[in-house]
Amino acid sequence: MAAIVTNWAGNLAFHASDVHRPASVEELRVIVARSPLVRALGSGHSFSDVADTKGALVSLDALPRTVDLDVSTVRVGGAVRYAELAPRLHRAGFALRNLASLPHITVAGSVATATHGSGDGNGNLATAVRAMELVTAEGDLVSLAGDDPRLSGAVVGLGALGVVVSLTLEVVPTFEVRQHVFEELALEVLDDHFDEVFGSGYSVSLFTRWRRPVIDQVWVKRVSGGAPELFGARPADGPRHPIPGVSAEPCTEQLGVAGPWHERLPHFRPGFTPSAGEELQAEFLLPRGHAVAALRALDGIRDTIAPVLQVSEIRTVAADDLWLSPAYGQDVVAFHFTWIKDVPSVLPVIEAVTRALEPYEARPHWGKLFTAVASYERMDDFRELVSAFDPQGKFSNDFLCRIM
Repeated sequence: MAAIVTNWAGNLAFHASDVHRPASVEELRVIVARSPLVRALGSGHSFSDVADTKGALVSLDALPRTVDLDVSTVRVGGAVRYAELAPRLHRAGFALRNLASLPHITVAGSVATATHGSGDGNGNLATAVRAMELVTAEGDLVSLAGDDPRLSGAVVGLGALGVVVSLTLEVVPTFEVRQHVFEELALEVLDDHFDEVFGSGYSVSLFTRWRRPVIDQVWVKRVSGGAPELFGARPADGPRHPIPGVSAEPCTEQLGVAGPWHERLPHFRPGFTPSAGEELQAEFLLPRGHAVAALRALDGIRDTIAPVLQVSEIRTVAADDLWLSPAYGQDVVAFHFTWIKDVPSVLPVIEAVTRALEPYEARPHWGKLFTAVASYERMDDFRELVSAFDPQGKFSNDFLCRIM
C-alpha cells in the first residue's frame, strides 16, 4: 500500500494503491500501459477529487522540466509550473496573456481544469493551448495539433483522456503591468457600473468578506495609464493582502510600480506559500449578463456566507470554444470563495450558495469543492471522445462518474 498522499490543502487523502514518479516519458508509458486504473497528479492544488483514483497515482514532478520556445509558441512539459515558465519567457522577450492568482500551480493541471485569471479580454489559461501530447490507455504517445477538431474537447480534459506530458502554448511579446489597490467600493455601484469597474484594467479582481454591502478591495492591473477613478473607492495607502489585516509580504508589488507581467498578474509571489493550505475553496462561473443579479442574490445570504468565509473574489473571464470550459461560448463572471478549513461547516454553505446562484446558470470550477453538477452543451461529445481514447475506463474515477 502506498504512503498516504494528500492534496495541498489537506482536505483530501488520495485512495491510490500505488504512487509512481516516473523520470521519463518512456517510464510513464510503461506504468500507464500496465495499470488497470491510473490518474495523473500535478501540483495538488485542486480541492475536489478530480485527480483521485483507487489505482495508480502518477506524479509528474520527476519528469524533465521541458521549456522549448519558438517564435510564437512555447512547448512545456507536464511537470512545469507557471512560476518556472514565466521568468524564462520574460527573459526571452515573451509572455503569456494571463496568469492565475497563484503561480505555484502546474500548467497541465491548470489547463485540464479550466483554471483562470481575470480580465474582460482574457480567456482562461487553457485558451493558450495550441497543441498537446498525452499518454493514452495502452501507453501510446498521442499528439493533437491546432487543426485537429478533437483538441477543443481534449484541452479541458479533466484527466479523462490520458496523462498530458506536454502542452504547446501561444506566447505574445513581454509587457509591463502596474497594480493599484482600492478600498471600500459600495456594492450598489456595481448595479449601474459593473462594466466600467471591470473595464478599468487589463485584469480586475474584487474582494469582499460579505459582511457588509461593500467591496473591501478592488485590485486593478493595468498595462498603460495611471490609477483609474473608481466611483468613490479610495486608493490604498500601502500594500494590501486580499484578506484585511493579513501581512501583504506574500503579495505581488502594488502602489502602481511597473513590473514584468509575471510579477504583477498573479496576486502572490512564487517564493511564498500564501496560506499554507489552511483553507477550502469553491468557485462558480455564470454568464456575465447575470452578474449583478447574482451579486444581489449572494448579498442576500451574506449572513450565511460570512461566518465561514475568509474572503471572496469576483473576476471576469472571456468566452472560449473549449467543450468543458465554464466560459464555453459566453463571457462569464466568476465568484470565488476561500473558506475556513472546516468541511462540516463549509459544505452546507456551499449548498446555500449553489441554491442562490441556480437561477443564473452557474457552473462550478472543476478543481474546487461543489455539491451539484451543472450541464454542458458539449458533454455528450466529450463522452464520445473519452470512449474513443479510453474505452475500458482506465482513467475513470468517482469524480468523472459523477459529472459525466
